[in-house]
Amino acid sequence: MLTLNEIRTLGFEALLRELGPVGAIRFIQQYETGRGDYTRDRRKWLPKKSAREIGKQIVKERQKSK
Repeated sequence: MLTLNEIRTLGFEALLRELGPVGAIRFIQQYETGRGDYTRDRRKWLPKKSAREIGKQIVKERQKSK
């Protein structure tokens, strides 16, 4: 029976072996919980638009790309 520390060590070794240092770090970063209140913060930096306004903008952008 492996200890939690042994499992963690073997897991990191497997990540490094299979993904390399950069890939292993990118994999681990996916599990970062983050901080703060994203919903509150998002309201500060997103423009205040209605669903109708957003829909019109999407249609306009799609027409430009044709």
